Amino acid sequence: MKTKFLILTAMCFTMVGMAQKNEIKAAEKALKDGDAMAAKTALDGVSGMISGTDERTQAQYYFLQGQVFADIAKKGDDSAFPEAVSAYQKVLDIEKTSGKKKYSDETETRMRAMTADLVNSAVADNGNQKFKEAADKLYMSYKMSPLDTSYLYFAASSAVNGGLYEKALEYYNELQEIGYDGGGTLYKATNAATGQVEQMDKLQRDLMVKSGTYTDPLDEQTPSKKGEIVKNRALIYSQLGQNEKAIEAYKLARANDPNDVNLLLNEANLYYTMGDKDKFKTLMAEATTLAPDNADLHYNIGVISMEQNNIEEARASYKRTLEIDPNYTNAYLNLSTTYVNEGNSFIDEMNSLGNSKKDIARYDELKAKKDDLFRQGADVLENALKTTEDNQSILTQLKNIYGAMGDNENFMRIKKLLGE
Repeated sequence: MKTKFLILTAMCFTMVGMAQKNEIKAAEKALKDGDAMAAKTALDGVSGMISGTDERTQAQYYFLQGQVFADIAKKGDDSAFPEAVSAYQKVLDIEKTSGKKKYSDETETRMRAMTADLVNSAVADNGNQKFKEAADKLYMSYKMSPLDTSYLYFAASSAVNGGLYEKALEYYNELQEIGYDGGGTLYKATNAATGQVEQMDKLQRDLMVKSGTYTDPLDEQTPSKKGEIVKNRALIYSQLGQNEKAIEAYKLARANDPNDVNLLLNEANLYYTMGDKDKFKTLMAEATTLAPDNADLHYNIGVISMEQNNIEEARASYKRTLEIDPNYTNAYLNLSTTYVNEGNSFIDEMNSLGNSKKDIARYDELKAKKDDLFRQGADVLENALKTTEDNQSILTQLKNIYGAMGDNENFMRIKKLLGE
């Protein structure tokens, strides 16, 4: 009785194994007929039992599953890409462990083809501003083909474009860990038949030129991406509010490219948002040595100097701004304001004075200083009108100055220019 039971059990396992093989054969036939969904149905029917089969059957099963999902993905279902990658990877893992590589070579070939499909789909996603989808696909492409590190770089770029800063930071950190450079040489030549310049590997290019089918070989150098990666890490840390990490990243970025003015400005802006205006001004001054004719730099130094009540420094910066760009409206307005503010600083003391002879003399002295400063502020704006005669902001501020001075003639002139 015991023996019969063992025989029945063995027969049961044989029947299960036959069922699996039949379903796998059905899946193979469906794929040959171009019916991926029928193949999927057949494979789903034995999915719960596949782990109990031998390694060869498992490899075959996952090889077919990879084809099914790759076909579904190629037909437009992006969610099938990860499933296909997972199935193909299982084939490689199983056969690497077993040492029997029946499907590995073809799996790798199919993975390369699917990587191309993924990249093409990512390009389309980027074009449609579906940046998250593009980043995910490019990162998956990199994982499928780790030697193609540029896929990881483009995944990071897509993430940045989509505002996915944490994801982009992960990718940039990974690029830095693997020592990605991105620079190199592109080998090109002109197709003699079409006249088009084409890119290929060096050996192929040289053979084509030698055969005469291609002409005008060209070695084109591409710049390193290391500086950009370091810079973007710093910017993202800053964007995420991780200021200490951002500062460290800026130090590394500037060490990599000390002459990058924009990098220096971004670091300065970080200190400004942190409330460290002294450091901001120091870095901005450093930036002016790199870009002495940048009007914006001098203007911003003027703004901070003005906030810190360093009036002479502010005036010097605004004047330098106007030397570089005579049409810089805000520099005119702020330069004028430095004189008006200084003039206003006398008003409290003037109002506190009494009617004694000494107080009256002091009042007249202060009023003369105030009016002189107001006049200088008005002169700045009158000069501005020579190049920007209908600027409403300049005219309004000028009208207010003349009104405060009691200069009715000029006050009415400016009112007329304003159309009032």
